[in-house]
Amino acid sequence: MAAILPSGLRNIKGLDANRYATKKTVAQGMLDIALLTSNASQLKYVLQVGPKHEFYTLLVVLISISIVLQVISAVVAVVLSFIFNINHQPDHRKAEVLNNISLIFKVFSITVNIIISIFYSMQIDMDARLLTQS
Repeated sequence: MAAILPSGLRNIKGLDANRYATKKTVAQGMLDIALLTSNASQLKYVLQVGPKHEFYTLLVVLISISIVLQVISAVVAVVLSFIFNINHQPDHRKAEVLNNISLIFKVFSITVNIIISIFYSMQIDMDARLLTQS
């Protein structure tokens, strides 16, 4: 998926815009995979602990929502990269709209993951306290 660069960035001397966009896209993809892997690991842990987990239902719902948002964002990215050619003027507006939609899903996913980390870490802290008291 090639990024649509701001006009100021395209005009910087010595900067290859395509190389920059490619590196940015690869780095973003790696972060997306890391977040998805983290969510899968968290979901596995919560499901293994089961309803004994203080925030079981909340975490299962939030982690599931996060995974769905990430998958939707990935589908939008694939559509953006395969269907639209940003080198053709008629595709610019559609590509920009899809790019913004993908960004919105990512922002929601990050927000949900912040909430997940709060409740997930609270349970780990409680488990650690119980182990030290025993």
